Amino acid sequence: MTDPRVLCLGEILWDCLADQPAASVAQVQSWTPYAGGAPANVACALTKLGTAAGFIGCIGEDTAGEHLVELLQIIGVDQRGVQRHALHPTRKVEVLRNEQGDRQFAGFGGRQATEFADAFLQAALMPEALFATADFLVLGTLGLAYTDTAAAIAHALALAKQQGLKVVIDVNWRPMFWSEPALAKPIILDFVQQADFLKLSIEEAAWLFGTDEAGVIAQTLNIQSVNTGVLITAGEQGCSYYLQDHKGSVAAFPVEVEDTTGAGDGFVAGFVHQLCQQGISALSDPASAQQIVSYASAVGSLTTTRSGAIAAQPSAAEVQAFLYLNPPAG
Repeated sequence: MTDPRVLCLGEILWDCLADQPAASVAQVQSWTPYAGGAPANVACALTKLGTAAGFIGCIGEDTAGEHLVELLQIIGVDQRGVQRHALHPTRKVEVLRNEQGDRQFAGFGGRQATEFADAFLQAALMPEALFATADFLVLGTLGLAYTDTAAAIAHALALAKQQGLKVVIDVNWRPMFWSEPALAKPIILDFVQQADFLKLSIEEAAWLFGTDEAGVIAQTLNIQSVNTGVLITAGEQGCSYYLQDHKGSVAAFPVEVEDTTGAGDGFVAGFVHQLCQQGISALSDPASAQQIVSYASAVGSLTTTRSGAIAAQPSAAEVQAFLYLNPPAG
């Protein structure tokens, strides 16, 4: 297997998607499980697009975890970073959806957020050799809620800095993963200071920084140097960005939405895939930067047209055909 150019660290889990639109778990008659977890979604999407990616995370020694490992193997994601925990299960998340396809994370099937294997990723078991050959490290913030995984994230960041990897952080704010959500904001604000590229939803931008202006956020974080940037996604409103010394926006693509789960992860994968294809230096040209963000938006948009996160991800050929038929409006 080719050494991964991108390492994605964090959770892999089962999103149990409600088969019927519902406002509460009690209203759901049946569920369909889909493999998910933001970093795993990004790793799978990258692999499908043609960029070698590896996943680093912890699952349980259970059937649910075994099925996830099999899926990673089928897709072609490097699994050398996968750890197994004998005492804690693989995470399952209940996901509600409304008539428009928008989703709401509702619970963990009666368990506490801290009970699952992904909360116990061990820094000492991390395959450090993977960092020697990679170019990017992709991280979310959910693991910061758990002592062991937070320590593993800190170790991974140190390795990335040592080996010269670019760090891509997708905030992916999910209060239900935190035992004390009120404590999360300062922890996340400190964490995102270490990003080379920071991706936020428009709601996350307002929550963390009080603005949806990517340039203002970049200035706040002092990541306005070469080869860095901030990207803000806003669903049907499109996305905006500040990359190196210029800003821009991309309008949303017109698609028929079935399920928005994993759309942001598809966006991140499309962006990183293009950086691997074209080189970060392409961002210095405003037209190239807009093309790269348009590609990322197309990947995210296509992910919403089918159910599930990983199951819905497009191939490179599908993205190319989509962009040919739907030229970005800018």
